[in-house]
Amino acid sequence: MDWLNYHHLYYFWTIAREGSVTGAAKLLHVSQSALSTQIKQLEQALGEPLFERVGRRLVLSDAGRLAQRYAEDIFSLGREFQNELKGRPTGRPLRLAVGISDVLPKLMVHRILRPALELKDSLRLSCRESGLGSLLAALFEHEVDAPYVPLGGPRAFNHLLGECGVTFFGAASLVRRCSQPFPACLDGAPVLLPAEGTALRQSLDRWFQQEQLVPVVAGDFDDSALLKAFGAAGEGFFAAPSGIAQDVVQRYQVQVVGEAGGLRFRSYAVSTERRISHPGLAAVLAAAQPF
Repeated sequence: MDWLNYHHLYYFWTIAREGSVTGAAKLLHVSQSALSTQIKQLEQALGEPLFERVGRRLVLSDAGRLAQRYAEDIFSLGREFQNELKGRPTGRPLRLAVGISDVLPKLMVHRILRPALELKDSLRLSCRESGLGSLLAALFEHEVDAPYVPLGGPRAFNHLLGECGVTFFGAASLVRRCSQPFPACLDGAPVLLPAEGTALRQSLDRWFQQEQLVPVVAGDFDDSALLKAFGAAGEGFFAAPSGIAQDVVQRYQVQVVGEAGGLRFRSYAVSTERRISHPGLAAVLAAAQPF
């Protein structure tokens, strides 16, 4: 094959995304027969069937799944190219849709996104909070421009936003009961932890083991703000990134107990673009630095 018909490839890509010829034809404003004919021409050029019939459903063949992956990259790069040439439409506020991991401290999220809000051009910020898996799915479906998460994911480009230590906090009533210095005071003491499987939880579990500490897990939380609310009520010691230590102390009226030596908290932006073209996201990345 000397030449790939990208027009036909785009039709195939649309069918694969919509899951049916009928849905793709409606979206593309072409007849189903014309669409089917062009897909057959693409299959003939490739020498491989791209779809298979399973009952009434149209599913991708092995060659179709391979073609879909390449088509996603091809048309993603095409959009990047258009964005670079044209920039954003004038007369409308720039929109930045951000997916936020539910384990990322909200105080840190505001600090990270502040450079985008300080752009001269007006910007409409749209934030969506969910788990990492849901955010990555939304990213690949182009429902968000970038999810801000502790760790990146497959088929994506990770951009380090910042790095800092990890500090433990406690309510004054809890700190007064401490009979030993940090970190020994955590041994046998109640602690509030992020949900199992999160990056910070895994780091904390390893750190407890290295320090030979066996705290009592009084609770674990998906939501970082809820965790801090329980910590402020004296239900247990809790950890948060050192970069927002002062904000945590002021907002939740807790005390710093100590910083966990050797622990680092890293925050990333994950995008499908190799080169960031969105002005808001570019501003955030340009301002990225250790917290």
